[in-house]
Amino acid sequence: MEGIAHRTVEVNGIKMHVAEKGEGPVVLFLHGFPELWYSWRHQILALSSRGYRAVAPDLRGYGDTEAPVSISSYTGFHIVGDLIALIDLLGVDQVFLVAHDWGALIGWYLCMFRPDRVKAYVCLSVPLLHRDPNIRTVDGMRAAYGDDYYISRFQKPGEIEAQMAEVGTEYVLKNILTTRKPGPPIFPKGEYGTAFNPDMPNSLPSWLTEDDLAYYVSKFEKTGFTGPLNYYRNLNLNWELTAPWSGGKIQVPVKFITGELDMVYTSGNTKEYIHGGGFKQDVPNLEEVIVQKDVAHFNNQESAEEIGNYIYEFIKKF
Repeated sequence: MEGIAHRTVEVNGIKMHVAEKGEGPVVLFLHGFPELWYSWRHQILALSSRGYRAVAPDLRGYGDTEAPVSISSYTGFHIVGDLIALIDLLGVDQVFLVAHDWGALIGWYLCMFRPDRVKAYVCLSVPLLHRDPNIRTVDGMRAAYGDDYYISRFQKPGEIEAQMAEVGTEYVLKNILTTRKPGPPIFPKGEYGTAFNPDMPNSLPSWLTEDDLAYYVSKFEKTGFTGPLNYYRNLNLNWELTAPWSGGKIQVPVKFITGELDMVYTSGNTKEYIHGGGFKQDVPNLEEVIVQKDVAHFNNQESAEEIGNYIYEFIKKF
């Protein structure tokens, strides 16, 4: 990771760790769960070598960024507030946005609340969560997938953390990062052991080295998982807070990329929403949808070079 500069900045009342490299238009990368700025290591190098300034923070609660104690400090508004302050600090009016998983969800909020700050958005894995005005987000997920669905299991403070502590940080990260099981992650009560990936391999996939895993483990051993889990614990609150945007359109130009084995893509009616016209209706400037063959959820790492090329091909038009 030579040449990537690191610094800590003050944003929105917290200290945030930022990794960056390159000169030129800013590409802002937002990671997902349970990840870090490090998830974008390949794209930071690829984009910075093509005339862009690649910037990847550890989001609130992750890595070397501050983790407020209060659960309600992790709403979409707080995290978008962090990012607006970061964009201001970078001294630019607009950024190219690239985001994955929870980062993608935050990315949609950023495009919804402050479209003036986003030139174009490359979204990985998580399409816009169309807001159903009649049912709160977690309640809807619980109704669809039951109490053993992972997001249902994440709601009670301290419960899943205790189960994760039993199997250990390395196990948790390896189990989630290596999952290739399509469909909604469901695991029985009181169990973390099999969790996301009942077929956890002994060896790591080619795209995740022992050193990579060790980096993640070192950071999560320091911070724990509570900050990241608090994002899930605010899904219903986010639903309440975003009522004014219900039925609103995302006007930013968007390219969407997912893997055909992705757990989000293969859950519920996601495919129907993405390909059946609903997504395009909510995001009129959705320019392209790419489904990567034989690729699972962590496509920014699993098919790093391809994702780097897809980002470049899209943003260079603007």
